[in-house]
Amino acid sequence: MQLESLIATARAQAASDLHIEPGLPAALRVRGTLRTLGEPLTAKATMEMARRMIPAEDWPRFMERRSFDLSRTIEGVRCRINILQSSRGIGFAVRLLASFQTSIDRLNLLPDLKRLVTHHNGLILLSGPTGCGKSSTLAALIQEINVTDPRHIITIESPIEYTFRPKLAYIRQREVGRDTPSFEQAIIDSLREDPDVLMVGEMREPEVMRLTLNASETGHLVLATVHSSSCVEAIQRVTNAFPSDMQSAVRAQLADCLIAVVCQRLRYRPDLKVRVPELEILLPNFAVKGFIRSGEFFRIISVLETGAEQGMWTWQRYQAWMEKKRDWHLPEANEQAETEPLDPGGPRPGLPALAASPRVAPSDRAPAGGTAPASSSPTRADHPNRPIEIEPEEGGLEGLIKKLEGP
Repeated sequence: MQLESLIATARAQAASDLHIEPGLPAALRVRGTLRTLGEPLTAKATMEMARRMIPAEDWPRFMERRSFDLSRTIEGVRCRINILQSSRGIGFAVRLLASFQTSIDRLNLLPDLKRLVTHHNGLILLSGPTGCGKSSTLAALIQEINVTDPRHIITIESPIEYTFRPKLAYIRQREVGRDTPSFEQAIIDSLREDPDVLMVGEMREPEVMRLTLNASETGHLVLATVHSSSCVEAIQRVTNAFPSDMQSAVRAQLADCLIAVVCQRLRYRPDLKVRVPELEILLPNFAVKGFIRSGEFFRIISVLETGAEQGMWTWQRYQAWMEKKRDWHLPEANEQAETEPLDPGGPRPGLPALAASPRVAPSDRAPAGGTAPASSSPTRADHPNRPIEIEPEEGGLEGLIKKLEGP
């Protein structure tokens, strides 16, 4: 079975994710629940998929890091793809992105979010757990600027998930590993490139956080994401990423530059048969800024609960608003995103491939685990009621490739 047909099936079943692993059936995540699809895939089949997806010049980097990130449009669906080595061979984790042009209205988000991007400097922090739709909401905020304001937007992503067709805005999109070696370098470069708006797709390392905060203080509107389960936790996560002797200064920076913290999660609506985003929104009034500076984060919760008149939203208030909402946008199967054509992957013509991002340390690389040959993959017919397992074998990824490709 080809990757294209699996993605087409995933799209038809409204799946958000597709998982591929040698020796196991493909798995789809539909409305938050995993379900398997068809027969187990062989190690040879998954390696051939990886060979087709990873450009030849990037194959050595995959062999060194044992993982590779890219984004493609496959079967009309924009996909974020992580190719990885596991004990069984080469696997895939594929995120299927929205097949329509994201916007605040089409994602059924609170219209008040449009006001956030009218600011011309400061930091908008978008948070939430993995897989909650942060990238889609971030793209919707960028698109709102694109259709309303002639500003220069630079996005820094790994990989690029949504591509934009410039309308009023002038948009540059840079992919870490292909267009720039790291988030850190891209942020430093962007400050020399006359941006009005800067979008940082991932804010994990302290250095990326520091540069992002600095950019938001120097007259730019910055949008960034962080993993957390609440607005207060997002602020704590940023400050706690720094050494204790720097946290006071970081809290002062946050208090000065913060425009809003938006935390998101997805909720399945049986009546609509889709998952819709729920939000918690924190706006920094004088009380919130004071609690951030003093590090009294626990006291922010009470301000959030009593801040409805100032535009703050708790989970409960937002759920009540959703119950009253009637103008839901339900995506249709034939909807397509209006996007700018994008090089599917690899370096630009005439440019050498970039070295691996410096944030990947040798100690973080996956150990060379063994893999089993394709012939050892069991089928459901052999053991219909037993879990499918392939024991690791000596030789690692190189050994697997040699066995599958032959002498």
